[in-house]
Amino acid sequence: MQPNRPARTDPRAAAQQAKMAASLAGAVDLAAVQARNEAAARAAAAPPPSAAAPAGAPGSAVVDVTEATFQSEVLDRSFQVPVVLDLWAEWCGPCKQLSPVLERLATEGAGSWVLAKVDVDANPALAQGLRVQGIPAVKAVWQGQLVAEFTGAIPEEQARQFVTELVAATSGGAVPGAAEGEEPAEAEDPRLDQAEAALDAGDLAGAEAAYQAILDAEPDHPVAGLALRQVKLFRRAEEAGPDALAAAEAAPDDVAAQTRAADFLLGTGDVDGAFARLLDVVRRTAGEDRDRARTHLVELFGIVGDEDPRVGPARRALMTALF
Repeated sequence: MQPNRPARTDPRAAAQQAKMAASLAGAVDLAAVQARNEAAARAAAAPPPSAAAPAGAPGSAVVDVTEATFQSEVLDRSFQVPVVLDLWAEWCGPCKQLSPVLERLATEGAGSWVLAKVDVDANPALAQGLRVQGIPAVKAVWQGQLVAEFTGAIPEEQARQFVTELVAATSGGAVPGAAEGEEPAEAEDPRLDQAEAALDAGDLAGAEAAYQAILDAEPDHPVAGLALRQVKLFRRAEEAGPDALAAAEAAPDDVAAQTRAADFLLGTGDVDGAFARLLDVVRRTAGEDRDRARTHLVELFGIVGDEDPRVGPARRALMTALF
């Protein structure tokens, strides 16, 4: 089993993810991919969100959004971190209970997610486009897609759980650009040649070792990280083999068996089957088992890439199962 050669591009760019999705037998809407790539490129060029920025200012962890700024502050920004929309109005009493809670949680998040506040009276087209039926309404956006939502004021504990699960199921809490002065690696890196030569020869172990060596020397290398995750997935799928499916069916409560089966399915191109298997585990389990299944599923999302049309619905299903 030999994967396609990882492209020499920044894995944070949506184009790299789209290539991996295509290699896993995914049919991709090219027009949608282009639009999402453009949004991702704008997000990459923008400063990361910061809790230190004044509330309401562009780049802040709490920002006021209008119809004119929705593209940049919500859709584009969601390619950096998850964005939580707080749809409110001045006359809404429950909104005045929920909004301060969300603002406080966003500040605590220190840029790991953004709270985008939308006055529905001042922005009726946004409210209509988002199909707001009542307020307060909260909707979460990741990689340009709605992934979770709820309506009505909820206690702070539940709101905290919502954003915690959202971050865990999407970005994992990573804050883009946290390290100052980072420079992207050169597009042409001779260290990649050894890894790609191993891939061409079908030597997955050799490719994994080569990519790992690059990351040992340069942990933030823009290509080797995603490439290594891809190669590890193919190695796990190859090692699991078809017997992994029978083993998983025989032991439905064995999370390790289910993750091996999901790896095999994904490595052979059955993206939907891999996602469905782990989603079922998340729904049926709790505690450590559920967390292991969730973590593995989020890893598979990253390998396939959000440009694949199957990832968005699976993320939404995960959020529904968690919250």
